[in-house]
Amino acid sequence: MSSPLAGLVVIAAVLLAVLLLLLVSGVVKYIPNDRIGVVEKLWSSSGSVQSGLLALHGEAGLQPELRRGGFHFFAPFQYRVHIHPMVSVTQGTIGYVFARDGIDLPAGQTLADNSRIADFRDVRAFLSNGGQKGPQRMILREGTHIINPALFVVMTEEATYSMSLDAKEKVYYEQMRGLLDERGGFTPVVIKETTGSHDSDQLAVVTVQDGPGLVKDELLAPDVGDTHNAFQEPEKFLAAGGRRGRQERVLVEGTYFINRLFATVEFIKKTVIPVGYVGVVVSYTGHKGTDLSGTEYTHGELVESGCRGVWRDPLMPGKYAFNTYAGKIELVPTTNFVLMWKSGESGSNFDKNLREITLITKDAFEPQLPLSVVVHIDYRKAPMVVQRFGNVAQLVEQTLDPMVSSYFKNVSQTKTFIELIQSRSELQANASDDMRQRFQAYSLEFQEVLIGTPKPQEGDNKIENIMAQLRDRQIAREQVETFAQKQIAADKERELNEAEQRAAKQKELTGSLVDISIKENQGAASVKAAEKRRQEIEALAQAERFKQEMEGSGRASAIRSVGEAEAAAIQAKSEAMQGEGADKQLMQTVMLRLAEAFEAAKVPLVPQVQMGGADNNAFSTLLGLMSAIKARELTAVVETEPHG
Repeated sequence: MSSPLAGLVVIAAVLLAVLLLLLVSGVVKYIPNDRIGVVEKLWSSSGSVQSGLLALHGEAGLQPELRRGGFHFFAPFQYRVHIHPMVSVTQGTIGYVFARDGIDLPAGQTLADNSRIADFRDVRAFLSNGGQKGPQRMILREGTHIINPALFVVMTEEATYSMSLDAKEKVYYEQMRGLLDERGGFTPVVIKETTGSHDSDQLAVVTVQDGPGLVKDELLAPDVGDTHNAFQEPEKFLAAGGRRGRQERVLVEGTYFINRLFATVEFIKKTVIPVGYVGVVVSYTGHKGTDLSGTEYTHGELVESGCRGVWRDPLMPGKYAFNTYAGKIELVPTTNFVLMWKSGESGSNFDKNLREITLITKDAFEPQLPLSVVVHIDYRKAPMVVQRFGNVAQLVEQTLDPMVSSYFKNVSQTKTFIELIQSRSELQANASDDMRQRFQAYSLEFQEVLIGTPKPQEGDNKIENIMAQLRDRQIAREQVETFAQKQIAADKERELNEAEQRAAKQKELTGSLVDISIKENQGAASVKAAEKRRQEIEALAQAERFKQEMEGSGRASAIRSVGEAEAAAIQAKSEAMQGEGADKQLMQTVMLRLAEAFEAAKVPLVPQVQMGGADNNAFSTLLGLMSAIKARELTAVVETEPHG
């Protein structure tokens, strides 16, 4: 048993020795599965490589084909295998490839042309098809790549894959890594909308570092369409006519795997046109367009969108991915805005440099006039305003300020300072009419002018003295008016008191007047009754006389005497009831009634409050009545006295 076992051990030892000999001599080479082997031919009957880095025709040198994991058999003492790791590009990153061999880059070309190269795994095809040395336009995406490190140097974010490099190559690749780190080249370009802040939304401006240069007078490379997949396929970009330099096309939200050696990116903010504004585009790029402003308008050119110049159609409120290197957008307000000529105050963003207007009046005062003007710009005319003045701020400072200041200075020279203050309303109305036409000449709509109170310049107290005098004068006028109103009020108060007193006694006065009327009617009735009685007595007397005449004259005379006596009494009574007698009786009755009325009312005979109007005063009426009676008596006496 020991003899066979000993024999197996000897055989194993021999085999192991042979294997070690084969490994040492290079006849057998083991390559792990996660590694690759670069074969170096130590000698060959074809000689050494005459040009290039790799031996493409069996020469001695580094071979283009790689060996993968496992045992590999070679001729003894002829080959050497260099084991290297596979290239690993982690997810979400970019790998860059540098060719150490190939055709030299032509003048003006920055990166190697990969238009005829399918990939970097076939080294023989790369070199045979005209692959160029240097940094390649094609990049590596995430994954594991089988690439010959003898020809290619692959740079990822974590490592640099290559065979041994000399000192100069090490310095070069260290510089390239520093450049890629500076540009963020190992990560894709990610543009995303900022949450909760639309004003900070970004876009990317691309600058291509390879390809033919720009033509004369071009600032940006023109857009060549979408064939290049947003600059991610350099060969398609160049084939479509793309040029080196800053591009007109921009990148918006998304993720872009761009070779940073081919193109760099710069982040800028999107252009936001707020509500109440329009954006007038002044384009620096594009082909020359036809002037749409007309032959009579000589303040520049209005062109169609996409042409070089001021675009005829403004941009409405919104957010735009506008390349600010391709032009600029002038914001023009479409709502009413206020321009204030007043230090320290502003009605808009365009009047920060405006100050009060210094006037010179007719009487040589120099007040400062604060002013506000309301202006509106039709959005359809906004491009014409920008075309003519550049922007609204220059319009205000270079045109509106001198025009408005000159107008009010001219007006102030025709008025004194006091007239200027007192005619403010008229001046404001006239200014509105005059300036409306002037503003129309500048494609503006004048809305309103508001004139403030002129004020003195610093250190000038003359105007303040004038204002104090005006205030004193006005106070005096107001006092005169106040006194007049107080007098009117006093008169009205007296009339009110008289009316109240008259109303309080109106009932008594009315009763007295009614009693007077009744007495007058009763007196007239008594007179009529007496007259009728007299007539009856006379009739009886005549009848009795006729009877006596018939019966005898004696008895008739007696009856006649009696009748005449009674008739005389009745006549006397009738006369007493008429003429003076009636007046006296009436007066007596009235006085009696008035005395009773005064006694019942318990008021003094002479009123304490003198009432106006003789017709409405009872006492005056009474006195008038007594005077009339006295006058009638006097007249009767005069008439009865004998003349001569």
